[in-house]
This record gives sequence, C-alpha cells and structure tokens, in this order.
Amino acid sequence: MAGRLSAAEIVVEGIVQGVGYRDFVQRKARSLGVSGYVMNLRDGRVRVRAEGPRETIDDLIRDLERGPPLARVSKVSVTWVPATGRFAAFGVRFAEFDG
Repeated sequence: MAGRLSAAEIVVEGIVQGVGYRDFVQRKARSLGVSGYVMNLRDGRVRVRAEGPRETIDDLIRDLERGPPLARVSKVSVTWVPATGRFAAFGVRFAEFDG
C-alpha cells in the first residue's frame, strides 16, 4: 500500500439505513483498497471504520457524503485515529458492538 497507513472512525447521519448504504460503502471501500468495516447503529446512523492511505480515505469520505441514490446524507463526522493494521479486507458488520 502506498503512503503511511491512516485510520478514521466515520459516523454518517441522515437517511442511511434501509437504502443500500452499507453495500454502497463496502463496494467503494473495496474498489479503493481501504480495509475496515461498515455497520448500522441502533440510532439510525451508520458507522464506518476505514484504514488505508489518508488520501484514499479522503476519497472514500467524499463518496460517503454522496451515498447511494436513495440515501440522504445530512452529516458526516470524521475522527482520525491510530491505524491498527488488523483489517485484512472491508466488510459489513450486522450487530452493534466494538472490536
């Protein structure tokens, strides 16, 4: 992977559940070569953990701000965190838990 490994915790607000948002995120992240996961939160938001080169994560964030056609993204909050390097790929998680 080119560039130093960065990581971000991203929370997306708006109409982002039940509109194919997680599949959209997974496709975009995989196409960019970003690892991590996406999951729905109980309160209607979507959480994304992304690891990869910072510029690549920035590209993903731009995609998250748009979302798939049925989504209506109102806010994207990004917190840069230390990369763990423990994600081999990008997946969808179906339960809200940490780890």
